Amino acid sequence: MKTRILIAGFAAVASLMAQPPHGPRGFGPGGGRGPGGPGGAPSNEVVTGAPYSGVEVHARQQVLANGTTIQHQDQTKVARDSQGRVRRETTRQTPDGKTETRVMISDPVAGVAYELDAANKVAYSRPARFPNDQQTAAPRSARQPAQMDPTIKREALAAQSVNGVIATGTRITHTIPAGEIGNSAALETVHETWMSDDLKVPVRTKMTDPRTGTSTMELTNLLRGEPDAALFTVPSDYTVKKGSGGSGRGPRGGGLPPLRKQ
Repeated sequence: MKTRILIAGFAAVASLMAQPPHGPRGFGPGGGRGPGGPGGAPSNEVVTGAPYSGVEVHARQQVLANGTTIQHQDQTKVARDSQGRVRRETTRQTPDGKTETRVMISDPVAGVAYELDAANKVAYSRPARFPNDQQTAAPRSARQPAQMDPTIKREALAAQSVNGVIATGTRITHTIPAGEIGNSAALETVHETWMSDDLKVPVRTKMTDPRTGTSTMELTNLLRGEPDAALFTVPSDYTVKKGSGGSGRGPRGGGLPPLRKQ
């Protein structure tokens, strides 16, 4: 049960990683999921009137018992327009040395999300739900606080400048008691998130877990202003096909499941 609480707790924090559709298969932790990376607001809310573009740099490092270090890094180009539409383009190298790119577009205006297959010029679409905080959620001050878990500690961190952006920090420390997962001693996982108050996206995150290593995300090359509108539309020479399954969640991607081709 506590393991499920741990997963749910960090899933909520990771959702602050902005509007990323669910990370590509094989991209690994942080590969577009923040912590999906920036791009949106907490709880998958649509953010309008705050356009920007930038590059999320995701890095993961794990040190094995024999001292061997395993490192991975990938980048995601992210853009959001004034209407709350989000585009995420993630590029990584596959184990065989090839370059793999995945493009996701979340469109709360049309209520749809797309996954673009550039190699075959096909766009897979599916309906998506885009919660609006002002219409579907109670004010934060009126919401009931979550049940306190003695194994989870939340701390507010002093505001600081991250790549020229003033950000507010939060640290969540989760203690896994000895014996909970077969561990002989207590374990601690620490997740820090630095949020831009005006853009409502994380500009830096850090997740430290003694079992898996350290994962970081940093938003770089930040440009405020309206991105090219063409980024949020399916190219005219693409064929649009429906993805299978039910509705996804947008716009942060907050977890749009991978589309299955029909």
